[in-house]
Amino acid sequence: MSTKDFIEKDYYKVLGVPKDATEAEIKKAYRKLAREFHPDANKNNPKAEERFKEISEANDVLSDPKRRKEYDEARTLFGNGGFRQGGPAGPGGFNFDLGDLFGGAHTGTGTGGGGFGGGLGDVFGGLFGRGGATRTQPRRGQDIESEVTLSFTEAVDGATVPLRMSSSAPCKSCAGTGDKNGTPRVCPTCVGTGQVSRGSGGGFSLTDPCVECKGRGMIAQDPCDVCKGSGRAKSARTMQVRIPAGVSDGQRIRLRGKGAPGERGGPAGDLYVVVHVGAHPVFGRKGDNLTVTVPVTFPEAVLGAEIRVPTLGGPPVTLKLPPGTPNGRTLRARGKGATRKDGSRGDLLVTVEVAVPPSVDGKALDALESYREATAEQDPRAELFKAAKGA
Repeated sequence: MSTKDFIEKDYYKVLGVPKDATEAEIKKAYRKLAREFHPDANKNNPKAEERFKEISEANDVLSDPKRRKEYDEARTLFGNGGFRQGGPAGPGGFNFDLGDLFGGAHTGTGTGGGGFGGGLGDVFGGLFGRGGATRTQPRRGQDIESEVTLSFTEAVDGATVPLRMSSSAPCKSCAGTGDKNGTPRVCPTCVGTGQVSRGSGGGFSLTDPCVECKGRGMIAQDPCDVCKGSGRAKSARTMQVRIPAGVSDGQRIRLRGKGAPGERGGPAGDLYVVVHVGAHPVFGRKGDNLTVTVPVTFPEAVLGAEIRVPTLGGPPVTLKLPPGTPNGRTLRARGKGATRKDGSRGDLLVTVEVAVPPSVDGKALDALESYREATAEQDPRAELFKAAKGA
């Protein structure tokens, strides 16, 4: 804010009080307006936020007897704001150049050269601090991380699950102001910006959150008993969260804007959900494909057959087993796997496992004995020994 802007602003008008208002009247007026226009009560309302800044700025000056006196003297000195910078003077005003007038005051060169030194420089130095305006900025809410455990089927098909989360939110007791009476004052250290600059050499400066107000730009005059002046309190809530189909174990999902609420009209943070998926007694998963192991009899593997295979959440499918199918071969049932991001589905990979009965008797035993005699000259391990010897 420039010196000209400061002199022209009517803080009494901003608060709606007369110039001879008492401290109690100023405090009462500020408290009423601050509650009405506080950003936490007027989310996504830039006009209310700007009005709150003006109210806070006015209270910061008028609530301090010394600063109020300096302000009154400055406005009286310059015709209650009726001045012109260069050009003909208007009614009730007079001409001067702000650069010449305040050059001495700001540089501390004394009263020479047409500038004001000493007292007037102290007046504006005390009013502005660093020379910056009170610009209380919106603050984004914190990100929250939570965990959820899904069944195998829920992970494949997607599910809506309740999540109970704890995060910081505007304190209900003080409406997020941090002040018991809802009347915080602008932080004198950062002048309401929530940030302070420090030199790093070479003409550069770094900006850090203000330690005095912890980056809020406001300081409670009478700290709230619940939030201890921070303006934030722990809040627990239950949210219904939609987990998309096809998530895998350990996947981290980001839900924008579902985290902790922001401050002073700032956006909410994000919610990160880490998904844990339980095992299934029959099916497994490999990417977008589901897997299943299906036992077959020796005659089915040798002679070929049509076998029924279960699917996840759907009717069985029938697959054709070619004659001479070896143990461990994988067949594919297309479109019976996990749901992809585009809504299509992967495949079901069916691995064949030849089932060996623990014992046989009767005709089955006679048939196997006959088969063994008929294939006695076939040595299934001959090639194995040949390859081992050649190596």
